[in-house]
Amino acid sequence: MAGLAGFLQGFDPTLQFPQYLEDPTPLPDGAQLCKVAGQLCYMSFAPKRSMNAQAKKYFDNLKSSRHGSVFEHANFSLLLYGISRSLTHELVRHRSGFGYSMLSQRFVSGKMLRFVERTEYQADEQLHTQFIQRIERAADEYKTLTERLLEMQKAGSTILSAEARTDLRKKVQQTARSVLPNETEAPIVVTGNARAWRHVIEERASAHAETEIRALAIRILLCLRQADPVLFDDYTIEALPDGTYVAQTAFKKV
Repeated sequence: MAGLAGFLQGFDPTLQFPQYLEDPTPLPDGAQLCKVAGQLCYMSFAPKRSMNAQAKKYFDNLKSSRHGSVFEHANFSLLLYGISRSLTHELVRHRSGFGYSMLSQRFVSGKMLRFVERTEYQADEQLHTQFIQRIERAADEYKTLTERLLEMQKAGSTILSAEARTDLRKKVQQTARSVLPNETEAPIVVTGNARAWRHVIEERASAHAETEIRALAIRILLCLRQADPVLFDDYTIEALPDGTYVAQTAFKKV
């Protein structure tokens, strides 16, 4: 905010624009940035502007008018883990407004393999047992494949030949990963602007969304609302008869 001082002082003093920096009500960084951006559009820096204390009313007006571009200035980064590769394949389809960095199965060894059990399997003894058997079998097959591929390397296989140690390991792991199921954990860092996150929440925290990604969307909403309630406080979370949750808002498609 201090960086605005030079800009605000460059106007007619009678406008009293510098007083904008004296607003006594602090806002979360994301909301403050978006509010400055929105008020710049109309040069609303004079004393009669919407003060920070009226931030909820100000942003609700933007949401109802669907002036979503203002929300693109605030970015939030989340580390998502305990989620399956099946889920991340759906999540990364949301491209606009997002950046992704996900664990690479080509560069990470099998020692770091973890798996994600769906809630449907956790609730049933037979399905849970089958899940345990399945991931143990996958881990064993991955280990067996890795060992065989390393033997082939040492024997001079032209298919697996490489010049650098990292490249050798990569060629083994990129081949062995073919047996890993969609239940393999896929940690991912996701950065998105507030408008993009709102889109994901509305699409993926819907009753029509797949259950694993819906559970994630609810957790994302809880994190974002904790970080910046001004931008995300319009959502309500409702329980469904099956024990899962959905999120609702009166301001859709901002």
